[in-house]
Amino acid sequence: MQIKVTAPHKIAGYITLPSSKSISNRALVINALSGSDKRVENVSDCDDTRVMMNWLSTHPDTIDIGAAGTAMRFSTALLAVTEGTHVITGSERMKNRPIGILVDALRTLGAQVDYVEKEGFPPLRMTGNPSLEGGELHLSGSVSSQYISALLMIAPNLKKGLKLLLEDGIVSRPYIDMTLSIMRDYGAEACWEDERSIVVKPVRYQPRPYRVESDWSAASYWYEMVALASNANAEVVLPGLFAQSLQGDSHGAEVFARLGVSTEHQGDKVVLRKNGQCVSRLDYDFLEMPDLAQTFVVTCCMLGVPFHFTGLQSLKIKETDRIEALKKELAKLGFSIEDRNDSELLWDGRRQKKEAISSDEIAIDTYEDHRMAMAFAPVALKDGSIRINNPQVVSKSYPRYWEDLKTIGLHLTSC
Repeated sequence: MQIKVTAPHKIAGYITLPSSKSISNRALVINALSGSDKRVENVSDCDDTRVMMNWLSTHPDTIDIGAAGTAMRFSTALLAVTEGTHVITGSERMKNRPIGILVDALRTLGAQVDYVEKEGFPPLRMTGNPSLEGGELHLSGSVSSQYISALLMIAPNLKKGLKLLLEDGIVSRPYIDMTLSIMRDYGAEACWEDERSIVVKPVRYQPRPYRVESDWSAASYWYEMVALASNANAEVVLPGLFAQSLQGDSHGAEVFARLGVSTEHQGDKVVLRKNGQCVSRLDYDFLEMPDLAQTFVVTCCMLGVPFHFTGLQSLKIKETDRIEALKKELAKLGFSIEDRNDSELLWDGRRQKKEAISSDEIAIDTYEDHRMAMAFAPVALKDGSIRINNPQVVSKSYPRYWEDLKTIGLHLTSC
């Protein structure tokens, strides 16, 4: 399947964003561990969250996570302390995404986890033990923060709680802070002891009502569209976002201010406006918000803003190798992106001849990665149109994305 996105004359509109996938999945895990019979309200309507909700409500012997990386990691930890034996599996891509670090950590805590096929990768056979001892655990802080969050969330249910000692540099600390905050909302005693140590006491969660806020990651694509819009008065209103957000990606607003988009907070909504003030070059470390890297790489290229982005090491183990995917797809548009050390991307500001004869012939591959589709669709605002292959991948985090594009005037045609 393929769609063609064609630009309107102006951008303006009111968009209801999906709820935060990151908060939704954490709240679902913690809510389950609390034994609550209350539903988490305003959960995300996306693949990652749906697969979590499905297995939590049905408890099948075999749990198919599909391509949902967050759900795989969080569910693996949750199953380690859940009564019964389950096999957790996923898509072919998921079966090639490493999970050995999390499995080793859980085994250190006493969990029984077995590889069903390939050592170090899903599927896994989990034999749950609600009475794991817990204790002290050493883990590299440079691994995915989802491993760390998965371990933290089950910690209040461990007999001795957990002291997590993080070595090396810490990746995506805002996501760890988000996890700790939601844990405390449910009554856990969890905090940073110092810059490298997190202590979670064996104090059980308490059932609480919980409502999820809107997704700042999804908001980034609307910032991108305002930045690339041709009309000087481009404006988009996004309800359900808060200035004091749990989400580290909310800091993307500060970076977009350097690319000509202002943010006005009006209670529980934000108003994005084009302000015409754009830097001539952008250097930024994305260590704490790697999910926005694709958005900013594409935005800078289309604005003609040279960049040097660092802190991208986690991009290679996402839904796809996002560094290689960005390089390949931007080359179709005439941009030669350089990567260094598997953690940096650079562009010198030059755009070469496009791969295809005309923009209308260029089709962006999405690699089963929702963020590739959503980051590249706004290219139409600069190039007139763009084709996106397998556009259905947006269902992973933002199922209404294409409908929302039409709401603000972009034209979509199935090809």
